[in-house]
Amino acid sequence: MSEINRRGFFGKIIAAISGLIGLGLGIPLLGYAVLPTLRKREEPWSEVGPLDLIELNRPKELEVVRSSSSGWMKSNTVRSFWAYKKPDGEVVAFSPICTHLGCGYRWSDADQQFLCPCHNSVFDLEGKVLAGPAPRPLDTLPTKIEGDRLFVLYQEFKAGLPKKEAI
Repeated sequence: MSEINRRGFFGKIIAAISGLIGLGLGIPLLGYAVLPTLRKREEPWSEVGPLDLIELNRPKELEVVRSSSSGWMKSNTVRSFWAYKKPDGEVVAFSPICTHLGCGYRWSDADQQFLCPCHNSVFDLEGKVLAGPAPRPLDTLPTKIEGDRLFVLYQEFKAGLPKKEAI
């Protein structure tokens, strides 16, 4: 066994203290810089407005401001969706994107149907496929009512799949 001299002893003590200081500063800094990118994003409910905007059994295209953050950047985007009120007061909201290839569709008052102009998919008021190549019904969005205000949880879904799958 070798003897340790005074210079070697202090060198090891200084290295140990430097290592502890490095860990004490490095671990919080690493967590501060990396953890926000690893967190699962929670989509916030977006306020649409008063329930008076929505008509009974007549879909209307509405807009909502969607706030999102990626790391340290925050941004607001305006998204549209279709919504109508059922006779029992339930509000139904649909994603504005056709489930076939992602085109935007429109409500036709004359036909009482949703029509996609890209490949002629046709959906009824409930969002069920009546005609065309759409592989599934229109994608519904979660809604909630607080007081007389409507909130929607806007989501985007993959097009062309037989099952609804969020992006």
